[in-house]
Amino acid sequence: MEALAGTEKIIAAIGAVVVFIFAIVGLRGEWPKMGLDDIVTKLLLGLMAFGCCLVILACFGVLPHIGAATPATGV
Repeated sequence: MEALAGTEKIIAAIGAVVVFIFAIVGLRGEWPKMGLDDIVTKLLLGLMAFGCCLVILACFGVLPHIGAATPATGV
């Protein structure tokens, strides 16, 4: 199962890099526009790029791993 987890991390990292590139290119194209819908688009593209950075950090194990909550014992 560890080999599968490694494969999934590689696929997630590659996908995050691809989405990050498209988000940055889209953000660069939207940057000079000043309409309300363009501002919302810039915000969403920025958040998408930030999420891709988080995925890449998680793939490399930089972010702390937080497991599922366990029930309290003895209560």
